[in-house]
Amino acid sequence: MKFMLLQSYGGVEDCEPMSAWTPEEIEAHIGFQRDLNQELRERGELVDAPALTAPELAKFVIADGAAPPLITDGPFPESKELLAGYRMVDVESAERAIEIAAKVSAAPGPGGAPIKQSIEVREVMGAPSPEG
Repeated sequence: MKFMLLQSYGGVEDCEPMSAWTPEEIEAHIGFQRDLNQELRERGELVDAPALTAPELAKFVIADGAAPPLITDGPFPESKELLAGYRMVDVESAERAIEIAAKVSAAPGPGGAPIKQSIEVREVMGAPSPEG
């Protein structure tokens, strides 16, 4: 079973933005993420785990299929509504995906305290059958 564990820019309780963290706190957080990815890779569960660029670098594209697409830089919704990154995992059960999401949610933040980030867990559906 494949699941996406989605992380948004917001969704943390009582935690200041990463831009206010010390360099050591940022390194501890990133180190935690790398270590978790390595653990999942060794277990054969990690499919992919990219981070995304900051929201201010995002582009919005709207097209009707005939005219050239309309490409804009915003206006942006609050940054907490934009995706920061994700992990795709291939696990035996939804319970295992939730276990991994809980671990991600408890990543260290300022002072090493868990950030308690909300992680959205979504099962990946198979492609539609060509037979319809």
